Amino acid sequence: MTTVAVIDYGMGNLRSVCKAIEHVAPKARVSLATSSDDVRRADRVVFPGQGAIGGCIAALAQNGLREAVEAALRAKPFLGICLGLQALYGESEEGGGTRCLDVLPGSVKRFAPTDPALKVPHMGWNQVHQQRAHPLWRGIEQDTRFYFVHSYYVASANPEDAVGMTNYGIPFTAAAARDNIFAVQFHPEKSQHAGLRLLENFVSWNLN
Repeated sequence: MTTVAVIDYGMGNLRSVCKAIEHVAPKARVSLATSSDDVRRADRVVFPGQGAIGGCIAALAQNGLREAVEAALRAKPFLGICLGLQALYGESEEGGGTRCLDVLPGSVKRFAPTDPALKVPHMGWNQVHQQRAHPLWRGIEQDTRFYFVHSYYVASANPEDAVGMTNYGIPFTAAAARDNIFAVQFHPEKSQHAGLRLLENFVSWNLN
């Protein structure tokens, strides 16, 4: 039986992520990971999040999860959602500047649209343009709409890492991937059929 650990560092509505994965993969065992052992024992790891990146990074350290998360990032199928994408980069502008996990090159910046019609946070449905094929895009059409809620966006320094792009005044990385890592700015658990398909693809993702 495949085991999926959803990292619980005390922020965000994690039950909705768990329920969505349970819905698409009823044979998987999905659990909230509150300790490093929970993360290490799992076959697959999901890093979701809402809130502030500074609190997220601090909570990982305080709860003893950071080392286990970094180990999972090197070896297991790993899905980041929202803050779980932003945390993979070097630094975020949020909170006056926050050092993140520095796994992927690039930075996280605050939206500053010049068009007054573009409100911050960027909230609602927007298209994601797939930049290249990936197993987690299987069965998801080009330019499908997903649900976003965020005030900060990822600017990837390596274009090859950006497997999905969205435009909100400027183009930004909506999905990033490298080796065993796939991370998205949108919320698949709130994105209806396409989001559920992405989660289903993650649970069945074979790295070999």
